[in-house]
Amino acid sequence: MNCLQNLPRSSALPLQTLKSHSGKLPCAVTLLGMVKSNDLPQTRIVVAKAVSGSAPSTDNETSKAEEKSETYSQDMTVAMGAVLTYRHELGMNYNFILPDLIVGSCLQTPADVDKLRDIGVKTIFCLQQDSDLEDFDAFDLRMRLPAVVSKLYKAINQNGGVTYIHCTAGLGRAPATALAYMFWVQGYKLSEAHKLLMSKRSCFPKLVAIKSATADILTGLKKKPVTFKWRGVDCSTVEISGLDVGWGQRIPLSYDKDQGFWFLHRELPEGQYEYKYIVDGEWVCNEYELVTSPNKDGHVNNYVKVIDEDPSSISAAIWTRLTGDDPDLSTNERLIITQFLEACPDED
Repeated sequence: MNCLQNLPRSSALPLQTLKSHSGKLPCAVTLLGMVKSNDLPQTRIVVAKAVSGSAPSTDNETSKAEEKSETYSQDMTVAMGAVLTYRHELGMNYNFILPDLIVGSCLQTPADVDKLRDIGVKTIFCLQQDSDLEDFDAFDLRMRLPAVVSKLYKAINQNGGVTYIHCTAGLGRAPATALAYMFWVQGYKLSEAHKLLMSKRSCFPKLVAIKSATADILTGLKKKPVTFKWRGVDCSTVEISGLDVGWGQRIPLSYDKDQGFWFLHRELPEGQYEYKYIVDGEWVCNEYELVTSPNKDGHVNNYVKVIDEDPSSISAAIWTRLTGDDPDLSTNERLIITQFLEACPDED
């Protein structure tokens, strides 16, 4: 049984203890190795990729931190379709979702390590990205979620105690990972787990990514060819954004002068994808392709559904059920997912 997508950004490494009395946060490096200390020999913390810095110490640094927080919050709001605010300058924040499961923001100071140790944290699971925009990308989350939850599942089984899951702000990827773990492993219906999560922490986990990742595990990650076309001879460049690359990237279309249209052939995993064309730099929808309903800001996108060609197949039935409004898993499906998580290779 192979893992759908390896996640090098979240490889867990065991630590005997985090010694946190120096001037810098000990996890201000990309990956941590084994650290030993004589003062807390019984403490065992698992850390998956740690990235952070020291607290701001001057007015200028504070101003820059506030500006960065504002930019980050604006990016989250645009990308995730919800008004979300993150204030890095206010320090680490978190909420207990369950007695042994915490979702929060990134660690910033040595005192944060001590604080988590004092409340019984044995596993620190970091999901910060090299590019923060990836934290908002539903397709990227879908592809990486099985490997992430596999590492989380193994770390919790090995370590026990309280687990702290964080990304940068603790509003997107971290709560989604916690939610998937509750759904796949702990027996919650997705709607019940989501309701509990939201009652504890204001955040915006991408439910569509969790639903799709669940169906991927149970049916296999099957791709199908899709062709996109833009008709027009009076333009010099045509690109497409969204789909499986996110809104931060663009894919150029090729021009067929004999047919008089621009085209893109692409293989996509099953699921629904939103996208938009960029024609000579202008973002537009193709009126000859499916268009979404306006969102709260009045914006619309094109979309495409990539589905099994046989709607009566078992795979199609699983996809329809798990991507519906209130999906749940049978006992056998949870067993299959648990076996998948156990078999998923530990790649760094």
